[in-house]
Amino acid sequence: MLEFDRLFETIEELVMLHSPSGAESEINQRLMEKFGALGVNAWIDRADNAIALIPGRNPEKSIAITAHKDEIGALVKTIGDRGRVEVRRLGGTFPWVYGEGVVDLLGDKQTISGILSFGSRHVSHESPQKAQQEDAAVKWENAWIETKCTAEELAEAGIRSGTRMVVGKHRKRPLRLKDWIASYTLDNKASVAILLALAEFLQEPAVNVYLVASAKEEVGAIGALYFTQRQPLEALIALEICPLAPEYPIDDGENPVLLVQDGYGVYDEGLNAQLRAAAAAADKQVQLAVISGFGSDASIAMKFGHVARAACLAFPTQNTHGFEIAHLGAIGNCAAILKAYCEQLSDD
Repeated sequence: MLEFDRLFETIEELVMLHSPSGAESEINQRLMEKFGALGVNAWIDRADNAIALIPGRNPEKSIAITAHKDEIGALVKTIGDRGRVEVRRLGGTFPWVYGEGVVDLLGDKQTISGILSFGSRHVSHESPQKAQQEDAAVKWENAWIETKCTAEELAEAGIRSGTRMVVGKHRKRPLRLKDWIASYTLDNKASVAILLALAEFLQEPAVNVYLVASAKEEVGAIGALYFTQRQPLEALIALEICPLAPEYPIDDGENPVLLVQDGYGVYDEGLNAQLRAAAAAADKQVQLAVISGFGSDASIAMKFGHVARAACLAFPTQNTHGFEIAHLGAIGNCAAILKAYCEQLSDD
């Protein structure tokens, strides 16, 4: 369904669009352009979700497939006199994962690039950063962003408390490793690429299919909760990453993962059975997993009673919430399975 070169290019384009939680206008504009080029009815709702509708033969029934478009980052807390900016986390970020390097501050009027800094290494116990070299991980409280701008220059750019910080575009471009893609923010730009593929290839499903690029997932699935509170659904399926770790029996490669349970609850067994059948119909294999320290649009919406049936289809990923690595085949196979699922649904 998706050739790797084209899939890589789509994900690369999405990764290079900054979209920290709550400041997602850059990717919103591109998604509206892409849905429009496909001739698909699409809009931005009041919660900042980007939604496309594929009409079904039975418009009285609807399902939704979500992929959150926001990425993790940080929030500006204070601005010092010498252009040093202090930030605190936005979503599940850790400064030691990013390391020292270029970050972008998304000002109201201008983006200012700076250097996430931890201080010099050639120091003694008299310098506070010595502890980070020997005893403890770097925390946001120990780091700062060096901009070499004056406080006045930052103010003119619209840098203020609450300004979002993300990894700089200077070092954000994905890398191809044979059949794998390595990049920041595969969580969840790669899943948004799957939504675009479904918008292109899914035609006349049995029921209405909402393709939802959801907002502010990393800070509480806010966009998905807003959407599911207002739109009755037969089922909700979230597209996600799935962490590769020794504690989980998940293999790296082209086989997607169907979650049985995560940190928010147990997924619907009947819906999972339908997705396994769809995978078999598409001649694809899925892995099953129970994981913790994780939640999705689907599990959170089901926990709060917004949907009765929810599932999460994911692709195995190394270095989650860091410089992530995933097999392009697993990403493409998620699209193939969901296409088969939508086509095999009954319109009764």
